[in-house]
Amino acid sequence: MIRNAVRKASAGEPNGLPGGPEPGGGRQQQQQLRGEPARKSGVSGRREEQERERRSTESEVFDDGTVTFFWRAHTLTVLFILTCALVYVTLLEETPQDTAYNIKRGIVASILVFLCFGVTQAKDGPFSRPHPAYWRFWLCVSVVYELFLIFILFQTVQDGRQFMKFIDPKLGVPLPERDYGGNCLIFDPGNKTDPYHNIWDKLDGFVPAHFLGWYLKTLMIRDWWMCMIISVMFEFLEYSLEHQLPNFSECWWDHWIMDVFLCNGFGIYCAMKTLEWLSMKPYHWQGLWNIHSYKGKIKRIAFQFTPYSWVKFEWKPASNLRRWLAVCGIIFMFLLAELNTFYLKFVLWMPPEHYLVLLRLVFFVHVGGVAMREIYDFMDDLKFHKKLGQQAWLVAAITVTEFLIVLKYDPYTLTLPIPFYVIQCWILGFILVLTWTIWRFFIRNITLRWKETRLQKQENLSEKRKMGNGSTSLFIKNKYNSNDIRQKKC
Repeated sequence: MIRNAVRKASAGEPNGLPGGPEPGGGRQQQQQLRGEPARKSGVSGRREEQERERRSTESEVFDDGTVTFFWRAHTLTVLFILTCALVYVTLLEETPQDTAYNIKRGIVASILVFLCFGVTQAKDGPFSRPHPAYWRFWLCVSVVYELFLIFILFQTVQDGRQFMKFIDPKLGVPLPERDYGGNCLIFDPGNKTDPYHNIWDKLDGFVPAHFLGWYLKTLMIRDWWMCMIISVMFEFLEYSLEHQLPNFSECWWDHWIMDVFLCNGFGIYCAMKTLEWLSMKPYHWQGLWNIHSYKGKIKRIAFQFTPYSWVKFEWKPASNLRRWLAVCGIIFMFLLAELNTFYLKFVLWMPPEHYLVLLRLVFFVHVGGVAMREIYDFMDDLKFHKKLGQQAWLVAAITVTEFLIVLKYDPYTLTLPIPFYVIQCWILGFILVLTWTIWRFFIRNITLRWKETRLQKQENLSEKRKMGNGSTSLFIKNKYNSNDIRQKKC
């Protein structure tokens, strides 16, 4: 649902702007026309202030309202094509005698039928470019992936790992994890051929993957501080959990220089520049057949893959306790999803370069952006949505289910004793965060309310004194006037 104002040009009102006040606008509107301040109740005043703040973060959209064949539902067309495909398989194609092949094909066909239903019938999400059906497709893929995870969760450890062979025969074999630690010298004088070999060994395909990943994550979160907090905290998690997963063991310069500052930091910087461009970009949409030049048509086709409108996220975690807890929950779920990437391939015996690992990351890139927008609307919408968005609900369920699979398939790894100094550091961090939360949202608020109450009492006392002095002087003045009149009469 697009909440941005769509202005259409008309003959009497340029750009669709109203020419004057609506008739019967009420006392407040008349007061505004006379230049008088409108009196509003506290609740309505706060809501209108929040409405103005939300409008300031949303871009204005100009749309001529053209609806073409591309934007129609095509439910009957999809149903007809699907029926023809099923009739062909039933009547004209000979069923193979391979049981395993028939099971695989039946599962794939069932998934495709569900995807066809979901793409045509599911509820639209907050995004509409390049097409709402595209995002409905990823919503249905989320349902299929969650069902797959539930199936894996209900298998034994051995059966679950061997089931992965039905997807790829190369899976189901334990693979050693690569250790990124070891020799951490930036300049190795012992190696006369290439003293910087340790740096070149770390420059693998995961370096551009780190940059691209954080570029896309920043486009989802749309906040520099939250991205940097997640980036730094994940490095602390790698330090804390390197006794469980060997590939968390990295050199200090690999953690902070290559990851945080170069790959993650540069990706976040480039994404923030992209966000600035998207916030300033004009969103003026026109039908393709209403554009006469070929250059304009090509430009319009290219812009079809950009957002229909743009909303600048202002999370404001310190504004109230509800938003602070929500932001902490978002950071926690992000970090849990990041850890699931490493732990899942560890417990299911998937090599890091396997295409399933890449497909999972591509999946989270698509569904993560929609989920973050739905979470932001759930937190910030003035109508106070009582339901979390469908994609956000599924992403949360998927993240929790992945963690439960890890917990079931390898509880020994997760229960390895954590070093005592690591526990001390995390306890100290938790105490600091808890102390700040209590001070910011309880002690500070009580102190501010006490100061406001005291100030109001002082103002009321000063007003009463002024009123008292004014009435006394008025009484004395009237008394003198009455005496003067009596003297004149005498």
